[in-house]
Amino acid sequence: MTKLEEIEKAVAGLAPNDLARFREWFETFDGARFDEKIERDAASGKLDRLADQAIADFRKGRAREL
Repeated sequence: MTKLEEIEKAVAGLAPNDLARFREWFETFDGARFDEKIERDAASGKLDRLADQAIADFRKGRAREL
């Protein structure tokens, strides 16, 4: 059995309260990982092209108020 299969089996066997606690923990964990990746991508310049395009679209009137 792979590590992932072991984790899947363990999660499937959690009591409802423990599953809710796990879900909350995982959402926080996953969100932090995502934020770290976005920060690395922004710092490395990977998002510059997208930002430049968004600014250009805004200046051309291709934006609307939220």
